[in-house]
Amino acid sequence: MKRNRRISAVAVLALAALVTGTGAGFAATTTPSATPVATQAFDTAPATATAPTPSFQGTLPAPTGPYAAGEDVVHLTDASRPDPWVPSSGPRQLAVTMVYPAVPGTGTPAPYMTLAEAAGSIQHRKMPASSGVTPQNLSSVTTHAFDGARPQSGKYPLVVLSPGFEDPRMVLTSLATDLASHGYVVALVGHTYEDSGETLADGRTPPCAICDDPASLDFDSVAASRALDVSFVIDRLTHGNTAWPLAHLIDKHEIGMAGHSLGGAAAATTMITDPRVLAGVDMDGTFHPAPMPGQINRPFLMLGRAPYHSVGSHDTAWGQTWAALGGYKKWLTVAGADHTSFTDLDLLLEEAGFPAPPLSPERGVVITREYVTAFFDRTLKGIHRPLLDGPSPNNPEVLFQY
Repeated sequence: MKRNRRISAVAVLALAALVTGTGAGFAATTTPSATPVATQAFDTAPATATAPTPSFQGTLPAPTGPYAAGEDVVHLTDASRPDPWVPSSGPRQLAVTMVYPAVPGTGTPAPYMTLAEAAGSIQHRKMPASSGVTPQNLSSVTTHAFDGARPQSGKYPLVVLSPGFEDPRMVLTSLATDLASHGYVVALVGHTYEDSGETLADGRTPPCAICDDPASLDFDSVAASRALDVSFVIDRLTHGNTAWPLAHLIDKHEIGMAGHSLGGAAAATTMITDPRVLAGVDMDGTFHPAPMPGQINRPFLMLGRAPYHSVGSHDTAWGQTWAALGGYKKWLTVAGADHTSFTDLDLLLEEAGFPAPPLSPERGVVITREYVTAFFDRTLKGIHRPLLDGPSPNNPEVLFQY
């Protein structure tokens, strides 16, 4: 399926994400000020019988590195493990988007998501028909990733990305394409039954099985399950090329992981259980649970919104984690950011005409890309990046907590 460069009903999906909250801690991580602003924008939109159906235009930012971003979607089945949320469905099945350094000008534009995934997102967020959100325009977000693109030669570090709770893997596409353009292979993991729907190898796109009552959900167990997902994906990608024909691009000795919200908590949990993951990033996620001293003695970056994740904030897990981390570590917060500033969602919301947080969505994308890439450059490639040494006049929003 080709991308047609029309879009961005996902921006309305982003609105729903702001209203309901996502990720580790779920309601606890929702920005209090976001709900009334976003709700007001939605409620005051024209809704008369004669008003035209809204039509959204939008695109994700182009990668900034020297390479293009190639894309493949692979489907993996862990025959050793029943699905943790719906055991009757059989072995755990995962959809994984592989994004890799590619030769510019090759391949064809890749879709943002499948039509079924788009339909699942619309249904999960209860988007009314009057919003103009359709599976067609939701699936056709421009990402600057290309199906069938010719890979660059060489070997590259692997970075696994995990999204927030209820968010499909696609919301980290901007980060994935930029990392690939700077010389990383990226595995963007969809955690089946934990979001609005991931299209599996058999064509099914099952809805979320654990989203009905997040307040009572044991997020420690969800993070632990995600760690098993990630370790399985790493196993398959680093043992031959049966899982992915381009697996020879991966340097299996240089592996990192980053996640947003619950995905960030899962990055820490994965590092505790899988020593192959040499560096981790938590983007605005409450830890489930906070690591204990001695559990993570490898590099870790905590990147969150201020003041929610500043030193002394009410999310005490960040302070506990900082004290427990034994390796190279950075604790950064971003002034004006909201919970979804570290994903595609705020940018698409703005492009659809809805109010933005104090931090412009464009700046949210730039900051996330620059600091996550700099961190992996330092920890996986051994390249010194002054950006991590202290405050930068080019990024006044970024506050070094330690």
